[in-house]
Amino acid sequence: MAVAAINETRQYLTFKLMDEVYAVDVEKVREILEFSCITKVPQTPEYMRGVINLRGSVVPVIDMRLKFGLPESEKTVNTCIIVVEVLHEDETVIIGALADSVQEVFELEPEQIEPAPHIGTKINTNIIMGMGKNDGQFIMILNIDKIFDYDELNVTGEAIMAAA
Repeated sequence: MAVAAINETRQYLTFKLMDEVYAVDVEKVREILEFSCITKVPQTPEYMRGVINLRGSVVPVIDMRLKFGLPESEKTVNTCIIVVEVLHEDETVIIGALADSVQEVFELEPEQIEPAPHIGTKINTNIIMGMGKNDGQFIMILNIDKIFDYDELNVTGEAIMAAA
């Protein structure tokens, strides 16, 4: 059974957090940056590592490991920042997502994607659009617009204004 929201072949960028592989629709990805100096902003949530200067714009950087309840990311040669566009109140917000490494871009047909599993009531599966399979490995396809809720994006926006 395919996911209703995915009705056409799409390309996905895959990235790793620890040993797990995640994917995001390439249409949401602006660019991939090498890990660079991140300026810490006081009084922000722990998962918000700080901000970077991206061609004159202040962009918040979120540690995806911490956001998902995993141990904090450690900088390696493969650590990168995936700059994504998140839809928030009919406005596009640019966020940097800190990942352990970027894997590849590949296409999935709608019938290759299964709905997110329902795992009790305490786990928010709304952030998972579906489960894809590539080379025998399950890949969690993220709904990047749902990972950050209204309050989190407002806190992030306030932090950016304070840093600017």
